[in-house]
Amino acid sequence: MNRKRFLSSFIAAGAVLPAVPGMGHIIDPADAGKKPVIPPYLKQGDTIGITCPAGYILQKDIEPSIQLMKSWGFNIKVGDTVGKRDFTFGGSDADRAADFQRMIDDPGVHAIMCARGGYGFVRIVDRLDFSRLVSKPKWIIGFSDITVLHGHLNRNYGIASIHSKMCNSFPDDWSKADPVQADTILSIKRALTGETMNYTTTPSAFNKAGTATGVLVGGNLKTIETLAGSKSDLHTAGKILFVEDTGEYLYSIDRMFWNLLRTGKLEDLKGLVVGGFKVKPDDPGEEFGRTVQDIVLEKVKDFSYPVCFDFPVGHQKNNFALKCGVIHKLTVSAETVTLAEI
Repeated sequence: MNRKRFLSSFIAAGAVLPAVPGMGHIIDPADAGKKPVIPPYLKQGDTIGITCPAGYILQKDIEPSIQLMKSWGFNIKVGDTVGKRDFTFGGSDADRAADFQRMIDDPGVHAIMCARGGYGFVRIVDRLDFSRLVSKPKWIIGFSDITVLHGHLNRNYGIASIHSKMCNSFPDDWSKADPVQADTILSIKRALTGETMNYTTTPSAFNKAGTATGVLVGGNLKTIETLAGSKSDLHTAGKILFVEDTGEYLYSIDRMFWNLLRTGKLEDLKGLVVGGFKVKPDDPGEEFGRTVQDIVLEKVKDFSYPVCFDFPVGHQKNNFALKCGVIHKLTVSAETVTLAEI
């Protein structure tokens, strides 16, 4: 790991009792009066369910993740959609919705890991009945297309969830994983078992200094844009927003940030965390002429909250687990950037 560039530290929370609905602080109390809900943290012997609500994946491709999570002391339940394929999807919409519903409703499943992202959760989210999840919360894990679910849970139920790598990102051979890859995977275990997440990274010259405390929400920027005005639309007022994306042209990233600004999502933030952005090269003769930093700073120039760039989250190796819907403190200074769960 290049520790000059990034240092992740995790502070154990000590003895953690399973949380119950109403315990802890995870959402802005002004959010439609919803009660904050932190699912119970996992202990040895608990079961993690694996399902494919978006893209397809084969059983053999999730075996490394199964074996590693078993070594952590967890049981694994593999859903019916693993190994199914309907073109790019992990089975038909009906298959994927039914499998995810079974994971929600099964009292023997204590957390749900999405096997991979891709595309497809928006096609099934309105088919799902979340009543069992409300009565018995459980951690749901994933990123990219799974941003649909993070937004839906936060907006409608105030249930915390984990934005992190998924089964398709586990190394084939754990003994050969490099330090950053291993640390990102282990951050999932730490988040699931109740450790207090605390990340520190070297600041970018483009950062805006400041300190902020608020509920952490966000995910894939393109997905957040497409959720605008829907039942899964994020409420960002009074919160810390994090965003990342991959494979987009600069003009598209600019359009998405204009969407955030024009829909009011940047106006009342406590802080903005900009993660990894893998930019598609401009077509010759169609150069956009602005960087990601230029794009963001133009949109937030009238706001005083802290902004940090190059945070270790996104479609990249250094994609660390973040607890969506949990209060964090963001500190941005000339010397360091820290995002700490409190």
